[in-house]
Amino acid sequence: MSAYDSIKQGLSEALAFAEGREIGAVVHTVDVPKVDVAAIRASTGLSQSAFARSIGVAKGTLLNWEQGRRRPRGPAQVLLAMIAQRPSLVSELLR
Repeated sequence: MSAYDSIKQGLSEALAFAEGREIGAVVHTVDVPKVDVAAIRASTGLSQSAFARSIGVAKGTLLNWEQGRRRPRGPAQVLLAMIAQRPSLVSELLR
């Protein structure tokens, strides 16, 4: 099977799955806990600016999360959940 055919088949399967058709796909779900961004940042001892830089987001994004106007999603939510479990994670990895 060529790379093109493989990609085409994968896209067809993805569309079928998105449309709700049964295609025999194995679906894995991961439950990431909701996070209290302000508490997580406080546990690291970093300022808002320093914490935002350390996790690669704009300070405005961090402020929106902390004030509840928005919630982190996807990789940001996973990273924050990991930092919640081990607040020293960012400083250990970025030394």
